[in-house]
Amino acid sequence: MMIDALYNYRQGDIHSAEFSDEFNKLCIPFEESLTEAQLTTFHKLLDCVSDTAAAEMRAAYKVGFKDSVALMKELQD
Repeated sequence: MMIDALYNYRQGDIHSAEFSDEFNKLCIPFEESLTEAQLTTFHKLLDCVSDTAAAEMRAAYKVGFKDSVALMKELQD
């Protein structure tokens, strides 16, 4: 879909947020307390959360793009 292509092209222009101080304050000691197997599972969970957030961003981009086009069409009429 063309909107997907636009999003993927613009994705490099989207600057990733850095982890908050609160996240680092909680996460680093927590990670250090885990076994290797637990750490692997925790990182997989974080990857799932990241993938979900990325999918939500793509969906929001599509909706916003479509809303913008509808608004432009309405203004032209």
